Amino acid sequence: MFQKGEFIIYGNKGVCEVTDISKIAISGASKDRLYYVLRPAQDKEGRIFTPVDGQKTEMRRILNRKEAAELIDSIPSIGNLWVADERQRELNYKQAVNSCDCREWIKIIKTLWLRNQQRLSQGKKITAMDRKYFKMAEDNLYGELSVSLEIPKEKMEEYITEKVGMQMQEDAESFMEYSIE
Repeated sequence: MFQKGEFIIYGNKGVCEVTDISKIAISGASKDRLYYVLRPAQDKEGRIFTPVDGQKTEMRRILNRKEAAELIDSIPSIGNLWVADERQRELNYKQAVNSCDCREWIKIIKTLWLRNQQRLSQGKKITAMDRKYFKMAEDNLYGELSVSLEIPKEKMEEYITEKVGMQMQEDAESFMEYSIE
């Protein structure tokens, strides 16, 4: 059970703070059931109510500082999610975004960053689907790392790039050798 004041990852909503744990008086909600009251980090006015014993939506504690630093250090060794079939690719991206797994978010970011670099070098535009899932994965990852490392979210890309940028450049060069349609 999570505690009041704790930060968690809630499905594809990203980082949320547990602001209360109580029974709620909302139409359709069981009066005897305990609910987490969550405040999304991205929406200070927003509220999410979810049963403490609910299993519909994935929830987990955010990474601690050490785990976040180790995750960033491991980025060069994390693979990508490349799938040639467009429909299957979107299903894989959707599953990865909803997994609440930072490593899966990194796979999406790496795959789409590399794919977009190649498309741009071929004079092609970035697809709407790629843009959508890249942003979702980036928002989730940077949101969590921001809270864990106490670094503003808008500085996370720069922070990560400084830590692993050189390796990513090498990956991009080798990835560009393959044809992606």
